[in-house]
Amino acid sequence: MKIPTKVLVEGALSIALSIALSYFKLFTMPQGGSVSLKLLPLIVFAFRHGPRYGVLVCVTAGALRLLLGGYVVHPLQALLDYPVASGLIGIAGFFPHKKWLGVICSCFASFCAAVLSGVVFFASYAPGGSSVWLYSIGYNASYALPEILILVAAVYIIMPRLEKFK
Repeated sequence: MKIPTKVLVEGALSIALSIALSYFKLFTMPQGGSVSLKLLPLIVFAFRHGPRYGVLVCVTAGALRLLLGGYVVHPLQALLDYPVASGLIGIAGFFPHKKWLGVICSCFASFCAAVLSGVVFFASYAPGGSSVWLYSIGYNASYALPEILILVAAVYIIMPRLEKFK
């Protein structure tokens, strides 16, 4: 697979910006998860270059985030929470003309990976007698929903300015 130089450079910059933005959090949950703009460069990249390159860049960003200090309790959890959850953000590239839908669908897919990881690997945090699924959905939604709203707004602010640089 020969990747055009422009796509390769923009992908590397998107990954670097995503990693840098992951350190600036609006708020963080006690057992992990936070609201930040770390997904914005990845979503913008996916919109500009499509799902094929988008997923590749997003998986790479997730793997790098894992290597730079991810929280790991099991190898499968590490895959679900980092490369898989991040890689699913790349599906935003399927919706270049309905950006709000691309943000929502890609973030929802990533949210599903986080919920599955929570159910399988973090069930012990659920209060006694409560549904592990409901706990995981609620916990992950507490930071995913605000992040989605912020991302939709940010994409609509940034994308028109980037369209002239195609």
